This record gives sequence, C-alpha cells and structure tokens, in this order.
Amino acid sequence: MTTPAWIEVDDLKIAPSLHAFVTQEALPGSGVTADCFWEGLCSLVHAMVPRCERLLAARERLQSALDDWHRGHRAHPHDPVAYRAFLSEIGYLLPTGDDVAIATTDVDEEISSIPGPQLVVPLSNARYALNAANARWGSLYDALYGTDALGEPAPAGGYSALRGRAVIAWVRAFLDDVAPLSTGSHADVRAYRVVDGDLMAEPADGLGTPLQQPLQFAGYRGRPAAPSAVLFRNNGLVIELAIDRAHPIGSEDGAGIADVILEAAVSVIMDCEDSVAAVSVDEKVAVYRNWLGLMRGDLAEVVTKGGDTFTRTLAPDRPYVAPDGTARTLPGRALMLIRNVGLHLSSPAVLYDGKEIPEGLLDAMVTVLIGLHDLRRRDDLRSSRAGSIYVVEPKMHGPAEVAYVDDVLTHVEKTLGLPANTVKVGVMDEERRTTLNLKECIRAARNRLAFINTGFLDRTGDEIHTSMEAGPVIRKGDMRRARWILAYEEWNVDTGLACGLRGKAQIGKGMWAAPDRMAEMLAQKISQPEAGANCAWVPSPTAAVLHATHYHRVDVRARQAALTGTRRASLDDLLEIPLAHAGDWTAEEKQAELDNNAQGILGYVVRWVDQGIGCSKVPDIGNVALMEDRATCRISSQHIANWLHHGVVTHEQVEATFHRMARVVDEQNAHDAAYRSMAPSFDGPAFLAAQALVFTGSALPAGYIEPVLYPFRHQVIEATAASVRGSPRQA
Repeated sequence: MTTPAWIEVDDLKIAPSLHAFVTQEALPGSGVTADCFWEGLCSLVHAMVPRCERLLAARERLQSALDDWHRGHRAHPHDPVAYRAFLSEIGYLLPTGDDVAIATTDVDEEISSIPGPQLVVPLSNARYALNAANARWGSLYDALYGTDALGEPAPAGGYSALRGRAVIAWVRAFLDDVAPLSTGSHADVRAYRVVDGDLMAEPADGLGTPLQQPLQFAGYRGRPAAPSAVLFRNNGLVIELAIDRAHPIGSEDGAGIADVILEAAVSVIMDCEDSVAAVSVDEKVAVYRNWLGLMRGDLAEVVTKGGDTFTRTLAPDRPYVAPDGTARTLPGRALMLIRNVGLHLSSPAVLYDGKEIPEGLLDAMVTVLIGLHDLRRRDDLRSSRAGSIYVVEPKMHGPAEVAYVDDVLTHVEKTLGLPANTVKVGVMDEERRTTLNLKECIRAARNRLAFINTGFLDRTGDEIHTSMEAGPVIRKGDMRRARWILAYEEWNVDTGLACGLRGKAQIGKGMWAAPDRMAEMLAQKISQPEAGANCAWVPSPTAAVLHATHYHRVDVRARQAALTGTRRASLDDLLEIPLAHAGDWTAEEKQAELDNNAQGILGYVVRWVDQGIGCSKVPDIGNVALMEDRATCRISSQHIANWLHHGVVTHEQVEATFHRMARVVDEQNAHDAAYRSMAPSFDGPAFLAAQALVFTGSALPAGYIEPVLYPFRHQVIEATAASVRGSPRQA
C-alpha cells in the first residue's frame, strides 16, 4: 500500500483526505470558494505559526524560571511576598489595567439570559453528539425513576408502582416549589384549563385557582379546555406538563399528567479536544464531518436500542400556543458550541516547512467554515438564531495567548467574508496563568467573549506542574478543599461579573464526574448556581434534566446581581501552593493514593491508546464509574510524578503498583471483546504509555499528556493497518 501524495497549496502540503473533505463536502453551500479557503489557510499559517512558537517558548521560559526559583527556595519557608514579587518580575503575574466591560453583541439567549446545564460531548461519536444536541428537553419522570436520585438504586425488572408514586410525589413537590398555585397543591389538581389566556388549575372539590405568579404560564398545546400540554416558565427555563389520560401513567394520574418535561441542556459543547482521541488525519476528518452534519442539520445515526432499530436525527422545534392564542415555537435542540484544540497540539493533516502546523489553526479555519452552513440556514434546525458561531478555546496561558486566538479568529472572519466578531469565543480558565490574569484575558477578547469556565481537573494538573519543584503536593482528594481551589472558583465568577458578563455571557463551572451518582449530584451541584454560575457541565442528558431543577430553585440572575461588585478571594489565596510534607502520610496512605491514581491512569489510557476512546465511564478502584478524559488523566499522572520527584514514593514502588493495577483494570474490562489485556506481559503500547506519563511527567510541557499518548496511539493505528493489509482477505 502506498501513501497518497500530498496535495500542495502554495507552500503547504495538505493530506488528501482533508483536502477532499473540505473541497467536496464542507465548501459546497458555504458561499466560500476553494481558492479563498486554501489561500486563507496559507496566509493564516504564515502569519501565526511564528507567533504560536513564541508563545509556547514563553511557557517554557516561565516554567524554567519557576523551577529555578523553587529549587533555590525549597529549604526555606515559603515567602508569599517574595514569591508574588518574583512572579511579577518574570512577567508571569501581569499588571491589572483599568476596568473593562465586554462589548459582545449578537449573542443567543442560551448564552446571555437562560441559565442552565451544559453538556460536553465527544464530537467523534455521532450518536453521542445527536443525543447531546437533542438533550434540550428531557423527562423528569424518567430521570428520577431510572437513577438513584431518590436515594435508592433504580429498580430492576418491570415497572414498580411504588417507585412511580415516589417519583410523582417528588415532582409535585418540585412544582409547588418553583411554580406554586395561588392556593393548594399541584398534587390535588384534577384538570388544567386555559381560560381567557390564563391557566386555571382545578382541584377535585373546589374552584379553579391560578398560578401564584400568573406570568409563569407560558403556553399550551391542544384545546384550551383540555390541553395536551401546559407550559410554565421559571428563572428563564420552561417546564412542560404532558397531559394524556390514555397513557399508562396519565390514566392513573388525577390531572392526567403522563410526564413532566424539563428544558434541560440549553447549550452543548461539541468537543474536538479532551474527550476525543483523533490523532490521525482520517480520525480528525471524521470529527469535522460530524460537525458539518450538525451545522447542515443532516447528521443521522442508525441506533439499535431495546431490540428496536431507528435513525436518530436532530429534533425539530416544539410547537405550542402562547397564552394570547398565537402560535409559538420553542427550540428543540441545545445551542451548539465547538471546542477546538489548544496551542500546544500540531496536525499531521497539513505540513508547512516540513513540519506539522498548529492544529488549532486548522480547527479555526475548518470549524468556522462549517459554521457558515448554520448561519445560512433558514429552517427550524438552526443552532444560532442570533447569527453567531461559538468557539471554545482551551489550554490558554494568559492574555497574550487569548489575544493570539482573537487575531486568529479575526483572520478567519476576513477570509470567509464574515462580519467582525461573528465568531464568539469561550475562554477556558483552566491554567494557572489565565486565572491570575483573568481580567486581562477577558480584555484581550472583550469584543467576542461569550463564555468563561472553570475546569478543576486541568487547573489542578497545571497547579501541580507549575510548582513541581516546590515540594510534594497534598493528596488529590484534598485538593477540593484547598484554599487555592476555593479562591479560584470564586475569583472566576467575581472577575466575570466585574467585567460585565452578566446578561451577555456564560460564567460556567465544571463537570460532575460520577454519572451514576445522581443523588449526590442533586445534593451538591446546586452549589454552582448558588455561586453565581449560569451554566455548569453535566455528564449525560439525564444528569442535565436533574441539574436543571437546581436552576429552577436558584435564581442565578438575581444571585449574580447580588454578587456583582464583590471580591471574595485575593491573589494571595490563589497563589497558595498546595504543599505537604513527605511525612504527612502513613505508608498505607501513600500506597492507597498510588493505587487510586495508577488505576485511573491505566483505565483511561488503555481505552485511549488501544481503542481510540477519548472519554468514557471508567470504573475507579472501588468500581465506581467516573467520566474520564485527558484532564483527569493529566492530574493523576502529574500527582504521581510529583510524589516520585520528591521521594514520597520510589520508582520501584510505582512500577510495582502499575503492574498490580493493570491486573485490576484487565479484570474490570473482561467483558469488552475489543479489550487487550495489559498483564502479564506489561509491554503493550497502552501500558507503556501509562507508565511514561508518570516517569516523564515532571518534564512534560505543562504536564500535558498528548506528547506521550499520541505516538503510542499512532503505533496502534499503524499496526492495525498493517495487520489488515497483510490479512488473507486483503492479499
């Protein structure tokens, strides 16, 4: 088999599969010519590659200075005043300029004014992407019944009437809390009717009663005297009572309510980054192709579920009647954002001067080009009704890198004929230098900023790597309670509000990582809207429905108004280094920490390297399923690398732990026919990659794991291709 020749465009070499995809699939219908696109990519590469290289060199220069500082001060008590002065001297901590307020316009209401859950989904998986896009609406009955949200596991076998009654009671109490009647309870209602544009709830033995706040009535479907659906609006989100007295549930319900549907995931990030393992050109093109299908509205996936096979497509908008009797529709899908890759990654799909170009440049050109298809749509499958394209940018270190991204997007807009700032940007606040200089990062993107978000795991990975030479860090589980992380979460919200994000942009919080522990999520994740975040990440459509109840109970807009002007954390809080002492733990505690981290790394890496799975539910050492992606692997590998670097654990101890945990992970994956065991040989690419993450972890740039994972994944891809070529069928 011979490799197809590169396609040369000016001084770029383009992989044939990428060139064919852009030319034959992405460009038609976009209004952009092939010459315009490829010339624009060439000029973007010429202008931005040197600048990207300088920014990456600045990261290394600053890290080297930090390493020298910590090595020189390790024997002395930490001096926060001297440390802060040092960070300012080397340009790590920048001066804060005058007040700034973002000037973003043409922002969809899902970003500006509807608080709610946000899904993040690997764009490499069309089924997951469609599920996420359609997760705008979901059944509260199903979410409560089918999870442990009520405190008990979901029942096995057939329908449990006892469980069903508990679900209905919970939902009626929820309705009484967020959409109360003037008198009585929703539990006592026997009919809902629309009378002269008002909703009347009729109990069995009394006169009809309106809502306590009549303006919460948002519409209906069917006949006013006997509607088949009734809508409430609360805190910007919609609740639908689905009424069907012929339905098995509705026939047993006094008011005929067959289900309660919540507006749930109002926005979704289609991810090209941490949850994706797309290292080859063909894998990357497949990711782009799914984005194209979403933006054109024709993505479809054949799904087999419960013995039935059907084709999943994007959900249409939902028709209703407004209280005044006019027709209205509500969006049937989440607003879709796309997360491109960070500055540190390169793409084998395009070569310049014999080297791979920064992958983020290719992402910017291709994903925005594809976004044009959505802007040109006029049917009800449009994502952005405001005429914007939303790009989330990860892994940026400070305002100079944000300014670089802003300039990249400006170039892309000019190339593709878009008005300035059509492309909105989301800034992930997940690296320490961005946190400390967040106000200046916002300033650098003030005309297109639509999103800031905290990411605890990547932020912790960077925290550990930044201070790698300072000493051993506290245990991973203790990071959640560390002073710096609490300050980080508050600093992000307070800075965003001070920079005018309220009513214009999202201030987000990170992921709930245990998708099967919904009772805990209901108890804990309400703290995020209470903290002033108007969106937060959830791991599934079901979790989005349950998390949506928090935004009904907490008026985030009022909470943000109350917090505006406050400053709950200081730079000194943020600059606390989470250090411990090697003698803080017993031998058993050290080994338990090693076991936990090594098992998590192996469980994730073996699927990433061997099967190309970038995000999945990985059982932890206690067999609790956790959502793992590159961010979770980054923190675990950096943590062991730190302890190894400072002699808390030994090389031999770590190696022995990896051997034991490989057997545990093999057993946990025994049901997977595609799985390749790591034990007893311990010489496969996945096992070697997992060990390399730790043994080279202190030297990896910013602790990022891709420099290790990518080569091992390429080995597997090439070996698989060679095996196919050499099989009798292919001979």
